[in-house]
Order: sequence, then structure tokens, then C-alpha cells
Amino acid sequence: MLGVYVHLPFCPYICPYCDFAKWPARASLNARYLEALYAELAREPRAQAATFFLGGGTPNAYDARTIAQLVARLHVHYAAPDSSERETTIECNPELVAPQDFTIYREAGITRVSIGVQSFEVDEIATLGRKHTPEMVRDVVARGREAGLGSISLDLIFGVPGQTAASWRRTLDAAIALDVDHISTYGLTVEEGTPYAQWQAREPQAFFDDTREAELYAMTIDALRNAGYEHYEISNFARPGHRCRHNENYWVNGDYAGLGVSAASYRQGVRAVNVRSLQEYVDAALSGAPIPAEAERLEGFRSAGEAIMLALRTSRGVRLGEFKNRYGIDILEHYAPVVGRFTEAGLLERGADALRLTERGRFLANDVCGAFVTFD
Repeated sequence: MLGVYVHLPFCPYICPYCDFAKWPARASLNARYLEALYAELAREPRAQAATFFLGGGTPNAYDARTIAQLVARLHVHYAAPDSSERETTIECNPELVAPQDFTIYREAGITRVSIGVQSFEVDEIATLGRKHTPEMVRDVVARGREAGLGSISLDLIFGVPGQTAASWRRTLDAAIALDVDHISTYGLTVEEGTPYAQWQAREPQAFFDDTREAELYAMTIDALRNAGYEHYEISNFARPGHRCRHNENYWVNGDYAGLGVSAASYRQGVRAVNVRSLQEYVDAALSGAPIPAEAERLEGFRSAGEAIMLALRTSRGVRLGEFKNRYGIDILEHYAPVVGRFTEAGLLERGADALRLTERGRFLANDVCGAFVTFD
């Protein structure tokens, strides 16, 4: 069954490190965009979907009733035989959560909330351009528990300028103390064209190098594992039964539909990405014209290489038998030079029917995974 991603691109403010497709929230534009989104949805082939993910932008820049109506339309269009097995996630900024929002979400069928926290340190929150306080996060998590949401996740960022090992450990401890179900931790990436890129050009010493960032990542793994979280993907940690199923579908190279400006889809070997221009997207969707998109068919060793790259990010790794059945390729035979090099270097390990990153390999995952993508 399909995964469905919906991009809601509006934000009450723009974070200086963010490179996602996003625009300042304005009531009239928000409403027009939603009309365009519904028009795109109406053209989509009906299919059964197991997971839904509302990302952004800042999805809860829309009021909770509007979000509930959107979720209802998605659930009807992508009906599943057993709705109790459906996972529906929304990303939220904590300072925008109103008292009844989570109750409305739960009643609408939202089962999972991902809260953009990034840090529990006041000075780091300011550096990241965020507007919440640590107290707001604690209050929002408590509201989620009271509303009966199935899973609560926090997003955190390490490698923030001015951050120290001690301040990152305090953020990790604060997240663990809230006993949330899922925690995602991401090393800060400086994206071209952002204010952070300009800052780095002026003051490169303010930013972490790979060695310092690896130290914080090692601390992250130890702290969260010791707190009972399963490290099931490079950046993701979950309590038992609380993995993000929507993202797991990406990592097994499953099919997914993307709705909205700049949203990506992958169906039957074809990857397509909607136009990043908000005006072009809205005009095309509302006029009934084809939504401009770039598309490519992934075939042969390119498709196989990307599948290996995605699977290696997970603790499960690549299942050799399953992979051969699906792609007709024996990994150990075709990719022997790559497998041999990284196994000898202690970055890959063989299981009975699996190939996985070692603990050390997780720190160099981009290099290892990239080698499979470029090998043919």
C-alpha cells in the first residue's frame, strides 16, 4: 500500500537554516493553496494508503479544524480496508499549538505528532531562529498525552553554532525526561542560499567540523540507547512499537505519492517532483492543467544502488535474499569491490542474510551508501 506525503509550505517565520520550499503564512494565500491541493488530490488515482504525513513548512500554521478537514479528505480518497492500522503524522511548531488542537487531531484520525524542538537551550533556540521556549515544549507534550495521541516525536538538531557537548547533553536529557515515543536527531546541514550559508562564509570557525559533529552523534547514540530507545535508522530512535512507519516505507523503497508544491512521488519505478514555484503550482492545479514536474524512471543498477543506499540507513540493513528476488542482482557478487573495501575497513558487516553498517559505519554512512549508488 501507498504512503502519502502532503506539503503544507507556510510558516509564521522563516528559520535561517531551512532550505525547504516554504513561504510566510498569509490567510488568503493559505486558503488558495488548500484549494489547489484539493484540486490535485481530485486528480490522483484512488488507491489504498497505509501512512500519511503532513510536512512543511509548518503544517500547524493552519488551524486544527482545517487540518482535520484535509485529513478526512485524504482518508476517504486513499481508503484502506482497516483504518485502525493507518498511521497519520503531522509536524508541529510547539508555540502554535492551541489548547484543543491535539484533541481535534486525534478525533480526525491523526495518530502521530512530530514536534520541531531542535534544542532545549534558550540561546541555541534563538540561534536557530525559533520562537518557542523549553516550557512550551513540555506543555505541548503533556497536552499530547492528555489528548491520547498514539505517538509523540521530537526533532532535535546537533552541531548548532555555539553548542557544546554539555549543552547538547542537556538537550538530550530534557527530551529523555519527557519520555516521548520517538526522537529524531539531525546534524546541522548548511544549505546553499540560506542565511546560515552566508554566516558560514563570513565565519567558518563558528560551525562544527566532521570530527566535532561525530562526537555529538556518538553521545546521542549512547544516551538514547541507554534510555531504552531503539536506534532503528541513522537519525531516528524509537520506543518499541513507535517507529515512523511512513519513513520506513521510504527506506524499503516503497511507493509513495507526494501532494503539494515541491512534493516528491515514487510509483512503479518513476520518481517525480512537483514544481517548486508556488505560483506555478497553484495556477496549474486550479486551472486543471498538468502540474509542472520533473520525472525520471529509475532502472537497472541505478535503481538497485538507491535501494541499497536507503536500506543501509536502517538497523535492518539490506536483506540479500529479498533484494535478489526484487532486483535480480546478487549484491555480494555484483558489488564485490564495494562490499570488500568497506568490510575490510570495518564499516560494513555480513549477517546470515543481511548486509549492514557497523557502529563505526554509521558515522560514515554517506560515503558508504554513496559508493553503491555510483557503482555500476
